[in-house]
Amino acid sequence: MLFSIYKTLIGHKYLFVKNIKGLIKMQLFNNNRVEGKFISRINRFIAEVEINRHIHLVHVPNTGRMKELLVKDAIVQMKYHPASHKKTDYSLISVKKNDISICVDSRVANQLFYDYLSHGKLEKFNNIRDLKREIKFNNSRFDIGFIQNNQPFLIEIKSVNLVKDQKAMFPDAPTIRGNKHIRELIEAKKQGFKTGIVFIIQRPDATLFLPYRDMDPDFSNSLVEAYSKGVFVKAFTCEVNNERIEIKKEIPILL
Repeated sequence: MLFSIYKTLIGHKYLFVKNIKGLIKMQLFNNNRVEGKFISRINRFIAEVEINRHIHLVHVPNTGRMKELLVKDAIVQMKYHPASHKKTDYSLISVKKNDISICVDSRVANQLFYDYLSHGKLEKFNNIRDLKREIKFNNSRFDIGFIQNNQPFLIEIKSVNLVKDQKAMFPDAPTIRGNKHIRELIEAKKQGFKTGIVFIIQRPDATLFLPYRDMDPDFSNSLVEAYSKGVFVKAFTCEVNNERIEIKKEIPILL
């Protein structure tokens, strides 16, 4: 049963971490990087950016609010990749704040952690097989699945951009979908899967991760419950520059 599904596919607690092996680098641009100044966000997916003194519409590949990052005149990096089927010629990839580059493309987190697993960079997940993406379970699709020691795993990846006083927090907007994912991970755990949620902090300046309870208490409570029921929770910071992003280190989590 478990394999057929796979193929279709508390109080505060500190979670401390072990060292991780090496770094995985991911190119953010392919000779198509363009710099500009952020003007305004029109909606969740479209922003206005000034490029060479002209205003352009830019795709924002992140549904988070990012109000502390996407401020007027912020220096942003974009990918220029025009195509006839696209509404914009540019995608917003990173933003500068206090001389730190922060990747805001939420799609990057999934690929980055997938590459991390496929290269055996986490000691806990050595000797895995059938590593796949977009695994269906019940009414959800999870970002990563694999088999280890004949045990099926499901992992959900969350991209994090918000950091306050060196504390990374998620979510920066209420997330019904994110809460649903956690509830489904708890259910999968009951059915014999090993499950986990990984927070990829796409910036280097966090030393601790915690759920943003004031923003979404339901998500925060579900995360604490999931951990108490055996769902593993991990958080990693990233180093970001004008060309690439790489996982930097695992950091402690406060639940």
